Amino acid sequence: MEKAMLRILYLLAAVLTLAGCSVSKFIPEGQYLLDDVKIESDNKEVKPSQMNTYIRQTPNAKWFSLVKLPMYIYSASGRDSSKWINRFLWKIGDAPRIYDPEAAEESRRQIELAVQNMGYMGAYVRLNEQHKGKKKMKVRYSIHTGEPYVIDHITYDIADSTVGSYLARDSALTRLHPGMRLDVNVLDEERQRITQYLQNRGYYRFNKDFITYQADTTAHSRKVGLTVQLLPFRRKKSDDPEPHRQYTVRNVNFLLDVDFAELSADAIRGMDSIRSQGAMLYFHGKPFLRPKVITDYNRLKTGRLYQSSDVQNTYSDLSRLGILKYSNIRFREELEGDSAYLDAYVTLSKRKNKSVSFEIEGTNSAGDLGAAASVAYTHRNLFRGSETLTLKLRGAYEAVSGLEGYANSNYMEYAVEGSLNFPEFMFPFLSSDFKRRIRATSEVSVKYNWQIRPEFERTVASAAWSYRWSKRRAVHRFDLLDVNYIYMPYRSETFRDYLDMMDERNPLLRYSYEDLFIVRMGYTYTYNSSGAISSKTAQRNSYSIRFNIEESGNLLYAFSKIVNGRPKNGEAFQMANIDFAQYVKADFDFAKNFMIDDRNSLVFHVGVGVAYPYGNSKSLPFEKLYFSGGANSVRGWSVRSLGPGGYRGDTNSLDYVNHTGDIKLDLNLEYRTHLFWKLNGAAFIDAGNVWTIRNREMQPEGLFKFNRFYKQLAVAYGLGIRFDLDFLIIRFDGGMKAINPMYEGRDRYPIISPDFGRDFAFHFAVGYPF
Repeated sequence: MEKAMLRILYLLAAVLTLAGCSVSKFIPEGQYLLDDVKIESDNKEVKPSQMNTYIRQTPNAKWFSLVKLPMYIYSASGRDSSKWINRFLWKIGDAPRIYDPEAAEESRRQIELAVQNMGYMGAYVRLNEQHKGKKKMKVRYSIHTGEPYVIDHITYDIADSTVGSYLARDSALTRLHPGMRLDVNVLDEERQRITQYLQNRGYYRFNKDFITYQADTTAHSRKVGLTVQLLPFRRKKSDDPEPHRQYTVRNVNFLLDVDFAELSADAIRGMDSIRSQGAMLYFHGKPFLRPKVITDYNRLKTGRLYQSSDVQNTYSDLSRLGILKYSNIRFREELEGDSAYLDAYVTLSKRKNKSVSFEIEGTNSAGDLGAAASVAYTHRNLFRGSETLTLKLRGAYEAVSGLEGYANSNYMEYAVEGSLNFPEFMFPFLSSDFKRRIRATSEVSVKYNWQIRPEFERTVASAAWSYRWSKRRAVHRFDLLDVNYIYMPYRSETFRDYLDMMDERNPLLRYSYEDLFIVRMGYTYTYNSSGAISSKTAQRNSYSIRFNIEESGNLLYAFSKIVNGRPKNGEAFQMANIDFAQYVKADFDFAKNFMIDDRNSLVFHVGVGVAYPYGNSKSLPFEKLYFSGGANSVRGWSVRSLGPGGYRGDTNSLDYVNHTGDIKLDLNLEYRTHLFWKLNGAAFIDAGNVWTIRNREMQPEGLFKFNRFYKQLAVAYGLGIRFDLDFLIIRFDGGMKAINPMYEGRDRYPIISPDFGRDFAFHFAVGYPF
């Protein structure tokens, strides 16, 4: 093993040496390859990372921040553009970056200006060029800040008394205060804040250019007297100055599926119209939305001072109407003496009402590769209130391997589902104002799923009512009611024999394959600091949080207790002669993304889950049990093959049902790098396992105990490839076992003596694991 590793290292060194020689042919005589760029600062208040955006030229990218392989790939080509192999290598590679002294000097000036704008007026930046050999150049930018200029006192020169009174009332929120550095960025942020504040109080024409600063310094001192000035209003420089006007919204007009280049009363004359809640709706024929729906989503109110927040809130509310293709808000001004008015024109353009979509996908739900196909019908305006109806049919097939004693080895699934989404909080006795504030959507759904496995048949019928709302980067989901009925119409003779055998070793297993009612309620909170969608990696430092809690059966249990006192069979209460589940379950996920540079990032993830069955249930329903291993967990193990704890299991193909638990822990560290074109790479280390809360006779090593659970953590490492297709991430991961808690002694540490056939697991998935 050691000899093989040495051969690989020698070969890699030889390849890199040859590649380095090939790079030189792309470096003109007398010029240098930009090998490295570094920024240094003598002041901890000025962080080098803040200045990276001002660098005009960066070195060639490195894979995993180690090797400039894209540059070597490019350099392996020739100069003949007629050869396809050269063009291909140019496309996937990265041309050597030739050092540009002018770009370096421009970077130095930009960094120096940025530091001076932070209040260090005497700051300067040195540019140091360090030759590395004959063909390479290292560049260092050394920042010397000196002492900062500090604001000693602040005065306001506001000639407009109305604006002055507004600013006086808002003074507690100012970002300016004596003792702070004379930071140009903060000064500009204060201009933006004041502008937004005044625009929410009728000042439609106000912008930040009307606010200026005058800074006076004392001789031989770095103390600054700052004056905040308000310039009078001018439309053009040649106009006479006048006070800033406050505008009142006079009329609100909605134009349904029509648009005009010019806004005027004449343009809409002759159209059909209707008035609703103070707004006028104009349309041809019949409005595609009910008038009350439109005005309920309107925040622009007649007779009220103009507020820019009303405009943004109207845009935000209208975006929840799925029938709308886009919306646009424009204003027409009217000046009457000392009064100023705005007429609002809101253009609503609709999408197609109906659509049909087809989808083909790869599946791996039963442990083997398969395929699925679905067809969906969507109606986006069912009752002329932007209600979205979705009907979907789905079928799936997989060839199940490793089963013995069964008549067939096929897994088939058929499903039909329907959902109706309302763009508001649908609940009785709620006022329109409350519905507008919460900005929730409501959804009712029904599903029927029929699974045919060699071991059994299972049908799952469900109905649910849920709410979803978002605020900034947070998304909330509340499942008010989710009813699932699990029915097992068929269990094969072999499978029944297996359950009978397991009754003595794991009596709770049979419970997972009985008819069952699940009546649950749950809440999910998701937050992403970058606002990025889950299928993409954020392009800056960010983090995400997901928390879920759900309960099932408590109300039914309390009702049954009151009515019946004791269960008829002495074990569990029933609903319609079927046991119902009772449990509580909570999950927490946290992921942190550290951006190293624009091509490399490090992502850390921790996931914890705990579920506890009680009262009417001795065990969780099989669908609610945790499992470990697979593409989104510890990737050195295949799905449902790890745990609980140190449980080893057997070679029986049905043993996957025993690799489940009530507690789950996942720890993941993944280094992600852009390779070339649309190809990304990853190196990862995973750790985790599942455990049981109650002791199982056949799995005593699976019971969670504080003094040993950390010793039962499985550890894996591996590499991955990701195809970033913009709208889709296709992922391939290969994981190797490093620490295997199922064994003792030397076999516990396969990282020491890896066996590819025993320790390797391959995974195919869509999207990132976290």
